[in-house]
Amino acid sequence: MFIQTEATPNPATLKFLPGRTVLEAGTVNIPSRDQAAKSPLAEKLFSINQVGGVMFGSDFISVTKTDGEWPQIKPLVLGAIMEHFMSGAPLLHDAEVATASGSDEEEFFDTKDTETVATIKDLIETRVRPAVAGDGGDITFKGFKDGVVFLTMKGACSGCPSSTATLRHGIQNLLKHFVPEVVEVRPM
Repeated sequence: MFIQTEATPNPATLKFLPGRTVLEAGTVNIPSRDQAAKSPLAEKLFSINQVGGVMFGSDFISVTKTDGEWPQIKPLVLGAIMEHFMSGAPLLHDAEVATASGSDEEEFFDTKDTETVATIKDLIETRVRPAVAGDGGDITFKGFKDGVVFLTMKGACSGCPSSTATLRHGIQNLLKHFVPEVVEVRPM
């Protein structure tokens, strides 16, 4: 098994590409050791002292380090990922598979904004999420109120130094262009 790695805009996060499907649908973000019990692979990765976050995407695993240098941490992460896939163990425990698509995301908006929200969600799904996934992250719609779109950034995008610029200049400009009701985009 050959696992490729890619740098992300977040220097604390590396994207690992195992060359096979990681998650059938959606993403699963595991931002802390306390939440690792939902996945046997996440438990293995968090057993590495310097690992501070894990996110599973369709064909990648983003790993965020808390400290240390990637040349020392990367072989340990590669070993854990390889061991997991070679064992045939499931990525998620059965109870977690149902929520992997992100359907449990909390959303808030006025019913009068239903059409606007549908357009915002479509733009995020078709234009923003694929680009963000390319960088080892994910972004989800959380709400829309008084012209403000609330989004949550996950994986490599969470805590990334350039995430504010991505939100303000990239996503905000895109949404404002297509949806005149949008006045601002904020992280949540």
